[in-house]
Amino acid sequence: MIEVTHVANRAFALFVRDHELTVDQPVEEGGDNDGPTPLELFVSALASCAASDATRFLRLLDQPYEHLRVKADFTLADGPAPRITGIRLRVLPPTPLTAVLEQSLRAVVGRCAVHNSLCAPPGITVEIG
Repeated sequence: MIEVTHVANRAFALFVRDHELTVDQPVEEGGDNDGPTPLELFVSALASCAASDATRFLRLLDQPYEHLRVKADFTLADGPAPRITGIRLRVLPPTPLTAVLEQSLRAVVGRCAVHNSLCAPPGITVEIG
């Protein structure tokens, strides 16, 4: 179970298992900039899922995987319905890969659980009280 509790202004404490994160908005959007925004966490979930699967794949093939990085950029829709319209992931392995390994790694990253969830969105139910 994940729980989110209001802290102050536009900041929230996010509890996941034994971990606590702070979610906030930038100062220019009325927050105190005490943590990433919900959309930044959303994209971070995809990037960290990709990184996790990429390192597991490289490790299984006895390829260097330590210090692998994933960079993520996203674009937002203009208009009244805020949403992400595009996400770009850039996987940066610690050493250069052969063309075959690069293609395989791209396929592995494209099947991470968060990516799969975005491609086949789950149903969302909102309950009050």
